[in-house]
Amino acid sequence: MILSSRAGNPRLLRAYDLISEKLALVEEELLLHFRSPIPTIDRIGGYLAQGGGKRIRPALLLLSARLLGYDEMGRKDVRYAAVVEFIHTATLVHDDVIDEARLRRGRTSANARWGNNLTVLFGDYLYTKSMGIALDEGDLTILKVLSDTTLSMIEGEIIGIEKEGSLHVSREEALDIIRRKTADLFSACTRISGMLAGVPAEQQQALASYGSNLGVCFQMVDDLLDFTADEAVLGKPVCNDLREGRLTLPAIFLVRRRGDAARALLARVIEDRGFERVTREEIVAATRESGALREARELAEGYAEAARRDLDGFELSPYRDALAALPDFILARDR
Repeated sequence: MILSSRAGNPRLLRAYDLISEKLALVEEELLLHFRSPIPTIDRIGGYLAQGGGKRIRPALLLLSARLLGYDEMGRKDVRYAAVVEFIHTATLVHDDVIDEARLRRGRTSANARWGNNLTVLFGDYLYTKSMGIALDEGDLTILKVLSDTTLSMIEGEIIGIEKEGSLHVSREEALDIIRRKTADLFSACTRISGMLAGVPAEQQQALASYGSNLGVCFQMVDDLLDFTADEAVLGKPVCNDLREGRLTLPAIFLVRRRGDAARALLARVIEDRGFERVTREEIVAATRESGALREARELAEGYAEAARRDLDGFELSPYRDALAALPDFILARDR
């Protein structure tokens, strides 16, 4: 299920091989908690579980725990890895409802299949389920990290919705939304590993910084792919953010470089909520020719390098090598 989404990425495969047994346990944990005696919950949960994904957030938690020498015979790391994946899945489910998305990872989205009402409630169910699993583990400090992270993600979604349709979004505002919606959960994964291993605060902070920088890089590449990817490979429409009225960094840099001419071009797409007067190809060409795509790519590379530097204080090991390779995998993504 999840192996297929990693095929063709040797760096990622090598990293995941180090934690393959733990990842298998995470899959078991996810399937266990997706099951329900309530048929609709069971059907939606089973469908989402089959959709797979890269499981990069659980992998981050497990790899960073191993980096710190945490290898408890119990399943605390596995359970928390499942928790962060549930939180991530809940955000995807809610995002698809908000965006009226019809596809997710090349398949019919849950909201398109079961309707908005049931899908929103299922997202709520996943959030509550994730906190329940964490509460069962009994560590209120980690639960607070997860709770604060979830609140930050929801705040980021609200801020992003408030900015929809605006042609005056700044670089700093876009980065703040990225940190809240994506990077904070990456950071929570690596911070929780440090808390489980009981390492000093400086090491916990270094890992949290690594996760945050990696998360920003991940989302920035996602935003670039929205302009440049092949739709069949990406599994969803390209230039979808702009069609929905969201200015991500490539579009923001285009406006900064081309001024009113760029604003007029983007405004037509946002007003039409589609590409009737301006084609996707015109938008992509403008971002490429202006240097906006290159600027966004260079910024993503800067965050990738910052993530690698965050690992400098840790002992050399296969786990550090794997974490250091993740930024390169992210920069090379095509979906």
